[in-house]
Amino acid sequence: MNALRMSLLAAALAAAASTLAFAATQDATEAPAKTKPMADILAASPKSDWRPLDPENTLYMELPAGRVVIELAPDFAPLHAQNIRTLVREKYFDGLAIIRSQDNYVVQWGDAEEDEPKAKPLGSAKVKLASEYTVPITWDKHFTRLPDHDGYAPEVGFSNGFPVGHDPKLGEAWLTHCYGAVGVARGTEEGTGNGSGLYAIVGNAPRQLDRNIAVVGRVVDGMGLLSAMPRGGGNMGFYEKPEQRTKINSVRLAADVPETGRSQLEVLRTDSATFQAVVEARRNRFDDFYIRPAGYIELCNVPLPVRPKTP
Repeated sequence: MNALRMSLLAAALAAAASTLAFAATQDATEAPAKTKPMADILAASPKSDWRPLDPENTLYMELPAGRVVIELAPDFAPLHAQNIRTLVREKYFDGLAIIRSQDNYVVQWGDAEEDEPKAKPLGSAKVKLASEYTVPITWDKHFTRLPDHDGYAPEVGFSNGFPVGHDPKLGEAWLTHCYGAVGVARGTEEGTGNGSGLYAIVGNAPRQLDRNIAVVGRVVDGMGLLSAMPRGGGNMGFYEKPEQRTKINSVRLAADVPETGRSQLEVLRTDSATFQAVVEARRNRFDDFYIRPAGYIELCNVPLPVRPKTP
């Protein structure tokens, strides 16, 4: 018994010593250098660190309350991006609706009658497509890696404005389900999503969906219109009555809209020095409100600045 007590006492003393040593190490750790506020960094950024949206890969979804601007990501989902462009140019989405708004999850739009005999025809768009959940890393030429670890991917960062995951061992890259991501709704079987039904993440990032659904882009303007949609009362947030749905007036490619009718926006290049400074400023925030900087940032918490196009 005495031997057991001595053993326990020795273990407790060792643990206490380890705790004190760790605390001493923490006290000795050099504090992170102070960073400028993000607003100051962006204000001082050169014009070359910003890029315009590509009109051939920019969608304008016109709702009664205003416009939602979506940037497609053809580098990661070329087949789906092309199919969506076909659907848009043939005015498939015009007159359809927001059919689902699930709390802390997604807002979805498309044909509420897609499983019925009176489903809207897809025109010349394809009914079935390959999954496109991942692409070879070799396709991802603009990757800017975050310095922090991630629970869903060996590496994470940004590629041409989109948050992405990387698995170097598998040689795969993929778009992630961060706030504002636009994905292709599908059934339980692969190949059942063709872009005729789309959703946007409006809640906490459901990263468990990564590599299980094709992500085709992100909302760059108008997220407030989607996140403010009344929550659906049906299963998974679907609206139970037609009058609860929000009608889509039209969806157009920016390339098909006269210059005077386009949203004049530009986005911060994620391979720029300004973006790297923004990331570090958010990892170690020294705003007046912050007492203790985190020294860490999660992929989906990195801001992706968008601003009106400057001359």
